[in-house]
Amino acid sequence: MPRFSRSMLFVAICSLMASSQAADWTQFRGPDGNGHSTATGVPVEWSDTLNVTWKQAISGEGWSSPVVSEGTIFLTAAVPVEGGSGDRSLQLLWLSAATGEQLGSVEIFRQDGATAPRIHPKNSHASPTPLIEGDRVYVHFGHQGTACVSREGKVLWKTRELAYAPVHGNGGTPIVVDELLIFSCDGAQDPFVAGIEKATGIVRWKTNRKSEVSQKFSFTTPILINVEGERQLISPGSGEVSALDPRTGEELWRVDYGEGYSVIPKPVFANGLVFICTGYGRPNLLAIRPDGRGDVTETHVVWQTDNQVPHTPSVLVVGDELYMVADKGIASCLDSKTGKVYWEERLKGDYSASPLYADGHIYFQSEEGDTTVIAAEREFQKLASNRLGEPTLASYGVIDSALLIRSDKHLYRIENRVRDKSSRD
Repeated sequence: MPRFSRSMLFVAICSLMASSQAADWTQFRGPDGNGHSTATGVPVEWSDTLNVTWKQAISGEGWSSPVVSEGTIFLTAAVPVEGGSGDRSLQLLWLSAATGEQLGSVEIFRQDGATAPRIHPKNSHASPTPLIEGDRVYVHFGHQGTACVSREGKVLWKTRELAYAPVHGNGGTPIVVDELLIFSCDGAQDPFVAGIEKATGIVRWKTNRKSEVSQKFSFTTPILINVEGERQLISPGSGEVSALDPRTGEELWRVDYGEGYSVIPKPVFANGLVFICTGYGRPNLLAIRPDGRGDVTETHVVWQTDNQVPHTPSVLVVGDELYMVADKGIASCLDSKTGKVYWEERLKGDYSASPLYADGHIYFQSEEGDTTVIAAEREFQKLASNRLGEPTLASYGVIDSALLIRSDKHLYRIENRVRDKSSRD
């Protein structure tokens, strides 16, 4: 009998459970919010021409990731308004997943160029990713406001009630929990987490951050986990990560991590642990047991490391292994239960996009538009290096067996193309 590693067994089980048709990619980092796709036959090799089904120009600017449901892709963009005023139209765009054709757009908010706060050079005015649930699309522009739009482009409600003073612009994406839309509002001062009614936009609860740190701003996306039948909303911010009751916003437990700020990576829950990156300064990766109450900083951090931890990309857990890439391109694989390092390798370029797992492969996409594909294994196995030649900071979307990659000017559909020699002769 051949000898299989645990990662290979995990891949085999996933393959048996999934067909080549992936689940709709309805939120940041996919249907489960963890960077996993159930698709098979996802391409390993491509270029700006090889395995490109279509390439569509996208108006305006934005680093929101593509989401897709029932054959329609949704993106947000900040489109300059003609006239040189510096105003921007904050829009939702939708495109055909089959052809890339833009089917429509709708303005959600108009941003005044004279009063708009400055953003970080790597940020955009449309960075949070849309969220699809049923026949509704939820659109978030951070401090600029939040809205609900029908699939046909009708704005059902919008609100700017939760305005705050941003630093470097917007970033974190909401999640849906039952009847609520929940997101973080970590600005220059008085940071908080909010739950608003997804049917109306009315604020149901607000929970203030407790940490006293010098830099209060962050850009995180929360996750929902289940611990022995209890649901917990995990929401990192500057200096702390909190587990909240998603119905009320009441704090369940908290871990403090000093002066970490501008926290960006989305948490991951796997193998009974919550994995948190602690932001700028010197980032740590914390593995936290989520079964405590109150301040569990000294009791529930199972392991931590400050070695090549990302400031921006989220981490990825596949089986028992945790994979991550630091912003400057050092990728590593660790035992998710102990923190033991299996390998560490330098990749080409700088990194902001979160890695993807699909069909036994892990995809690391650089800011320069290069993707390194490796095997999901405890030994480093580089399978391909692919170059689009356009900058990209957005994370992947997946549709069927195809990757959706957003560059600064285009959206690509990348998939294995049938290359029949007889048809070319």
